[in-house]
Amino acid sequence: MFARLPLYMRLVRLDKPIGSLLLLWPTLNALWIASAGRPSPMLLVIFIVGTLLMRSAGCAINDYADRDFDRHVKRTAGRPITSGRIKAWEAVALAAALALVAFLLILSLNTLTKELSVFALFVAGTYPFTKRFFAIPQAYLGIAFGFGIPMAFAAVQNHVPMLAWAMLVANVFWSVVYDTEYAMVDRDDDIKIGIRTSALTFGRHDVLAVMLCYAATLAIYAGIGAALGFGWLYWLGWLAAAGCAAYHYVLIRGRDRMACFAAFRHNNWLGGMLFAGIALHYAAV
Repeated sequence: MFARLPLYMRLVRLDKPIGSLLLLWPTLNALWIASAGRPSPMLLVIFIVGTLLMRSAGCAINDYADRDFDRHVKRTAGRPITSGRIKAWEAVALAAALALVAFLLILSLNTLTKELSVFALFVAGTYPFTKRFFAIPQAYLGIAFGFGIPMAFAAVQNHVPMLAWAMLVANVFWSVVYDTEYAMVDRDDDIKIGIRTSALTFGRHDVLAVMLCYAATLAIYAGIGAALGFGWLYWLGWLAAAGCAAYHYVLIRGRDRMACFAAFRHNNWLGGMLFAGIALHYAAV
């Protein structure tokens, strides 16, 4: 069992924390705004650990769903299930166990938060299968990756305001951005195996689509900042995030595989800058 632990860690991507951070930043944004910059330590622990658990469970289900596709993609051919070192049922069992622990974490929270968690689990569990028929499955991913936003508002305020849904829409645009950049790396392989991705759907307009989605994400956060009367520290973070988006254009405009992958990874900084602006604003008031 312990000898297989490194394989399980690879399965749930503990060796690649970038995905967890891309989930965590929007969740922290929501917690900070919902609590006016003063989230309780208990909620912080619950949402941070829950985010890590659900991302890990999602990775296990994703690899289970894609096990027959991944062997045809250079980057994923060596994954634990695809290479035969972990059986498919083990991935499902591990995902279920992680999701159960995540649910146990929120048992002390209000009913609305628990009800939203059921929908979040459904979306996270079904996302990998949308790549068979959705033209832009990354939009569905954005809902899965961003559902910590309404849950955070529900946990703090016991209701979900329109602001939370606006933040979720922003997260959908942002998820389309970074997962399209990710998909641009595997474009040739995805064409061969017939899987659907936004990079293929956008075709030669992929770079334009990515930049328009960046613009939509930043526009929504600008609207949030204006509506809530955020000060200059927030706008400093917003400008830093916009600078990240401009840098990513430089990386992806040539459609080089490794440059596109670098842009995907660098989105962690964009998310971090937006959160820093929110956190610094509340720290200063």
